[in-house]
Amino acid sequence: MKSPTLLLAGALLSALAQAAAPAPDLDLTIQYYSRAQTAEGVTRESRYEESMLRRPGHVWIERVLPKAAAAPLGKKVGFKPAQHEHKEFNHVLTPRHVMLEKNQVRLEFIDAPKRELIAVPASDYDNVDFDGSWDNSFYLANPTLVSAMPLSKQASSVAGARWHEVEKNGVYQRVLWDEQRQIALTIESGDKANTFYRRVDAKPLASLSRALPWSRVAGYAQKEYSDFLD
Repeated sequence: MKSPTLLLAGALLSALAQAAAPAPDLDLTIQYYSRAQTAEGVTRESRYEESMLRRPGHVWIERVLPKAAAAPLGKKVGFKPAQHEHKEFNHVLTPRHVMLEKNQVRLEFIDAPKRELIAVPASDYDNVDFDGSWDNSFYLANPTLVSAMPLSKQASSVAGARWHEVEKNGVYQRVLWDEQRQIALTIESGDKANTFYRRVDAKPLASLSRALPWSRVAGYAQKEYSDFLD
C-alpha cells in the first residue's frame, strides 16, 4: 500500500500535469442572463446568446440574433438610414476577434459584409465593452482566481466539473469549472438581498468548426476604431 505522502505527491503531480496541458479547442454557445431591481422597485431583465470559437491564440465571439432582429436595418418598418450610415460601427453586432501574440492581447472586429478589419487600441477597450483580459476571453474566467475560490458543497451534474464558491458581505460568486476542457461552464453572481443576479452558461458543442473566420480575411480593408468616431 502506498503511503499517504506518496498518494498526495501523486495527486499533486497529476494536478500540475493537467494544469500544464494545453487547453483543448472548443466551439461553444454562451447564454447570458441578468436581473436587477431598481430603487423604484422596477425589475429589469436581459438575455442574449453568443457563439464562441476557441483556438490557440484566438477567440472569436459572435452575437446570435433572433430572425426578427437579424433583418437589415434599412428594411425595418419606419427606419430611415442616416446620412452618415457608412461610418457606423456596432461593436455588439460585429464579430469580435481576440488574439494573443507574444503575450500581448490584440483586439479587432471583422465586418465580413463590408470586408473590413477594425483594429481597436487598448485605450478604447472600454468603449467596446472589452476588459483586456486574455484569460477572461479564453477561459471565460481567470483559472488562477477560480482555483483560489473554495470548493462548494453544491453537486455538479457534469463529469470532471466542480463548483467553486465565494461569498463576502452578502455578495456571492459561483463558478462551475470544467477541469478537462479548461472552461467555466457556469458563472453566477448576485447578492443575498436579491437586488441583482447574473448568470453565464457555456455549452461546448460536439463538433469543431473547420472554417475559421479569421483565416478568410485576405484583401479586407484595414480600419482603425478612430475612423468611426465623429
